[in-house]
Amino acid sequence: MDVEIPALVRDTAARFGAGAPYALKAVAGQLADDPDMGVPSRLPGIRTVLVDGEMFEDCPSLSVGYLHEPDRIEIRYVALAPSAEPDDVQDAEQERELAAEPDVTAVTVREVADAWRRITRRLRDSAPDSFAGLRTGAELAAVAALESELGVRIPVELTVLWLLTAGDDGSDGRGCLPGNRALLPLDAVAAVHRQKTEAQAHLDTAYAGRPEEERITVWRPGWIPVAADSPANRVSGLYLDTETGFLGRWSRYDDHPDDERDTLVTYLEETADALEAPALAPRDEPGLIGGTLVWRSAIDPAREGRWQRLADLGSE
Repeated sequence: MDVEIPALVRDTAARFGAGAPYALKAVAGQLADDPDMGVPSRLPGIRTVLVDGEMFEDCPSLSVGYLHEPDRIEIRYVALAPSAEPDDVQDAEQERELAAEPDVTAVTVREVADAWRRITRRLRDSAPDSFAGLRTGAELAAVAALESELGVRIPVELTVLWLLTAGDDGSDGRGCLPGNRALLPLDAVAAVHRQKTEAQAHLDTAYAGRPEEERITVWRPGWIPVAADSPANRVSGLYLDTETGFLGRWSRYDDHPDDERDTLVTYLEETADALEAPALAPRDEPGLIGGTLVWRSAIDPAREGRWQRLADLGSE
């Protein structure tokens, strides 16, 4: 059985310690002999193997997720293995159910993972400083704990993305998404959601006596912050509406026009397309300043002379 380890997964493993890549290869060898050795995860189609870090030098305990198809195995992610958790967190994770039919969910898992692999491959090859700013994936327990804190079910596409990367610290103050937006770390997701929810509560109190049509809604509980306009600027950005599945915008003055109706999947796929074929990018053109990805819409005029278009490499 052929076992594939994408470059992104190898790079992620290397961040966990010098022995982690060797441990990953050892798991791949075991999977080739026993494809069903893992246990089913909460992501349909994805099985998980736990790696005991004590068996490998300079390697923490790891959780390895893989997709088993009839003729091949692809390792989809590697993350730190869950540590001991309080009973309430364990219960929340055990009771959590995915909100889509299994076959649809499996397709979503594949689409998000493939789009993010294309994005990170391009960053690794052409914008290494931006690639270095991406955080490693979150533990599933951390996503479950965030879900409990937000009080809203986290869609599978966002769960998959956070398992692949738990935020973007950026490079030169810039994130890697169009407009140089940056994926929010999980603690920032909770902080923004809490802040916007409290602001909405104040508005609800102030307008309590007014007719429904005069009330102002700037935030709903089912909106989950996803990306900020920059790593350091979290007063505006993109959220995922869990009721509709579409992305929306929030801002300091709540002037967020609904002119883009992207799902998270289409947004990531369009970003990957733009990075692989910049000349065909419909909304924003990617380029480079040194090793940092800089989108045309976010160029600082003082540094415009250093900006270079990202050369077409095409998709593999």
